[in-house]
Amino acid sequence: MALKARVWSLGKLLLLAGALTATFFVFALVGMRVALRSREVQVPDLVGTPVDRASQTAADLGLALRVDPNPRPDERVAAGSVLLQDPLPGIDIRQQRSIRVWLSSGPRTTAMPALVGQSERTARLRVGEDGIEIVAVSEFRSPEYTADAVVSQDPSPGSPVPRVSLLVNRGEQATTYVMPDLIGLSGERAADALRTRGFRVTIVGSQPYQGVPAGTVVRQQPAGGFQVGPSDSISLEVSR
Repeated sequence: MALKARVWSLGKLLLLAGALTATFFVFALVGMRVALRSREVQVPDLVGTPVDRASQTAADLGLALRVDPNPRPDERVAAGSVLLQDPLPGIDIRQQRSIRVWLSSGPRTTAMPALVGQSERTARLRVGEDGIEIVAVSEFRSPEYTADAVVSQDPSPGSPVPRVSLLVNRGEQATTYVMPDLIGLSGERAADALRTRGFRVTIVGSQPYQGVPAGTVVRQQPAGGFQVGPSDSISLEVSR
């Protein structure tokens, strides 16, 4: 009985010691989490804020500001103000951490290149390299300038404005004619008349037609009434 009593007493002591140890670790863990959470702050929104004020705002929360050495151009955010930040606003972080920010260098100051005399494609490639936006392209037709060449630009070369409007010559419009109806006419005479005006005419074949004199146009391509130009080919089919 004495042995059982001693074993029971020892078991109670071990159980009590285990409970006290577990309680200690639980309270230590909870205390650590509370201590860590008490040192957390919410990342402020610094975008659009001048760098001096952003640095002071971060310092007031126990955070450091780390400025990226490469500013980025932006049309909306003033030069010297925060353009981007990492971490984003609203995220909880511990004090003594740093916020990385990228500053704005303001609107682009790339000088407008000279585009007059270049083709539209070349002009588009040129301004694209400099980040300049083409806001409008006006067109006209004239034999006095090279086709698809830039004739005028606004603003003029050297301006710091990041947008440009172009005036492009599309070249002289080709002359077109209404295709006459040649059915029933002499194929050779019709072909000669069209060739003297610069058209390419081919008599493609002949078929017998009862009651129709040989050499008479019985089919044509394009048909009468269609618009044709000097570079278009015309084919005539005649009877035999």
